Amino acid sequence: MAPTSLPEQLVRTRRFTRGVPERFAVSPDGRTVLFLRGRTGDDPAACVWALDLGTGAERLLADPVRLLAGRQSHLRGRQTRTVGIESYATDRNVGLVAFALAGGLWKLEVGKGEPRRLPAIGPVSDPRPDPTGRRIAYVSHGALRVTETDGTGDRAVAEPDGPYVEFGAAVHTAATSLDGSRGHWWSPDGTRLLVARTDSTAVRPWPATDSAGLGDAPHTPPRFAAAGTPNADVTLWIAGLDGPSGQVSWDRTAFEYLVGAGWDAQGPWAVVQSRDQRTVRFLGIAPDDGRTAVLDEQHDACWVQLVPGLPARTGSGAVLAHRDLRGTRHLTVDGVPVTPAGLQLRAVLGIDADEVLFTASDDPTETHLWSYGAAVGLRRLSSGPGIHSGASRGGTLVRVTRGADRPGGRAEVLRAGGPAVPVLSHAEHPVLDNHARRLVLGPRGLHARLHLPSWHRPGSGPLPVLLDPYGGASAQRVTAELDWRVLLSQWFAEHGFAVLVADGRGTPGRGPDWEREVHGDLFAPVLDDQVTALHEAARLVPDLDLGRVAIRGWSFSGALAALAVLRRPDVFHAAVAGAGVTDQRLYNAHWRERFLGHPDVFPHRYDACNVLLDAPRLARPLLLIHGLADPNVPSANTLRLSDALRVAGRPHELLLLPGGGHQPIGSTVTEKLLSHQVRFLQRHLSPVPHLEEHSVRPKA
Repeated sequence: MAPTSLPEQLVRTRRFTRGVPERFAVSPDGRTVLFLRGRTGDDPAACVWALDLGTGAERLLADPVRLLAGRQSHLRGRQTRTVGIESYATDRNVGLVAFALAGGLWKLEVGKGEPRRLPAIGPVSDPRPDPTGRRIAYVSHGALRVTETDGTGDRAVAEPDGPYVEFGAAVHTAATSLDGSRGHWWSPDGTRLLVARTDSTAVRPWPATDSAGLGDAPHTPPRFAAAGTPNADVTLWIAGLDGPSGQVSWDRTAFEYLVGAGWDAQGPWAVVQSRDQRTVRFLGIAPDDGRTAVLDEQHDACWVQLVPGLPARTGSGAVLAHRDLRGTRHLTVDGVPVTPAGLQLRAVLGIDADEVLFTASDDPTETHLWSYGAAVGLRRLSSGPGIHSGASRGGTLVRVTRGADRPGGRAEVLRAGGPAVPVLSHAEHPVLDNHARRLVLGPRGLHARLHLPSWHRPGSGPLPVLLDPYGGASAQRVTAELDWRVLLSQWFAEHGFAVLVADGRGTPGRGPDWEREVHGDLFAPVLDDQVTALHEAARLVPDLDLGRVAIRGWSFSGALAALAVLRRPDVFHAAVAGAGVTDQRLYNAHWRERFLGHPDVFPHRYDACNVLLDAPRLARPLLLIHGLADPNVPSANTLRLSDALRVAGRPHELLLLPGGGHQPIGSTVTEKLLSHQVRFLQRHLSPVPHLEEHSVRPKA
């Protein structure tokens, strides 16, 4: 049965991610493309598929429902969603596939029958075949283990030597890795591994809730390094199949962050970063004794930006990196920029011999696919508005375009001399049309999107305004892509609001100088830009009522929304603040210190961004929301703000989500959570009269 509302559809489709082909892998000859995709737009169990470019036909290689037949009902009884394949890894020839499913280790030989579950010590995570396809390494219970692909010889290569020690995992490598955080990497011949050892003994436990919270129910506190506190001690080791043989040496006092690693044809390598994040080194590693040599070094007065996929080396050994020069982030080869001024590098997606596939933007609302090779130079591989990405190997290009036509976008495979072969997407079409208008606002040219109700006619009456930004350093909201957040803004508009979404200083896509304008103060420039965007939009669209303005946000923009009503009650008349960091000392050290520095050195910066200190100033309606199982932003942030408001005698609303994570939209609480926000906003902004006559109907 088709969903009747957008919130219901967001739950069914997991925010339009189900049924979308993703995680493409191309064989060396370019004739076969592997990918993940569910069977339908609401299927939670993603399968492994293969596209044969010779025939254009798709083959189902691994179906988790069939593989777990007889066990799925039991698994559903203790998990919140049907088990699917979330990721996979292959050998060099893309002939052997390894994946984890229901805690077990599975292998698939492409073109050779059904997947097989291998004997392994579970639960299994991050299984990866060696490049030759003879063995699979995986992580279990903090140990790095290796098994033969015939199911024999499972053994521990490195086992934890303390209660807070884990081998094969290194959280900060996600900053440069294209497939999430990693902690183990095979040598090209499959006989050795580069292994990370993470010791969290010195990391101070941080409770999920606070003494201002919900009683004293027992729980296991997470161990994450908050700003100004000790980080985990991460080291690298060279390991043979029988165990570690030597430690990699670098100045870990000066460079305590391991933010990348790998092993290519030239040998193992690592990317290390100073605690103040103003220096990053690319190190070559001698595999026999672990000694290191600096291959590339970057400095910046604020912070060195970490670019996904960089630094790296080409097949011939040239060093790929980036440089921020005169307002442009360039791709460099052996230190020489190979991209022009104004083209902002986003990520390096892959290296095939000496050809580099990357994404970059000359318009911050779009991201295009590019390639560079010394023989062919610089080429743009995508066209038309959208967020483009892809994969390339053996003369075959997988091009993914996420545009304004549908969530999830479309994917096609191109091979020289042949027609484009589409990769079918089962993503559902939204039940709600988007009626947004793109704007460029103010002297800074702030990119914005204005959503009006589909039933509103110009001049028919003033509309209360709802600002719906993100505004933080890690994400844009105003792009050429139609995603679930765009549709959610339109959904709020249909309830009687003019919804304004604006990207200000600090957001990606406009170059390093724009990003660094929030260095030392995460909120003041961003809040100023939101106020500017509001006033400029009202100047262009007279139907915006500046006497009734609210702001809603989540995560970074949750804290921004709270600060908006605390510091600018002359502009903002109500706020919904979800999962915000209210005390910047109570957040991830690596991310927060990038912008504010160490709190012992720059305490004034942390005080200037401390929402708790502004609590006595509250004079506007404020709704606070937080999931009590949030692994990203500790719920103590919201609980402490609520307590500070209570002590100051400032009325507010508090909505806690037991068991809720950092992103509740798409979970079972979606509809009630969104409806609660709408009622709060309507109650405090008094939307247009007779709003009950207008319902948020799905499109025909």
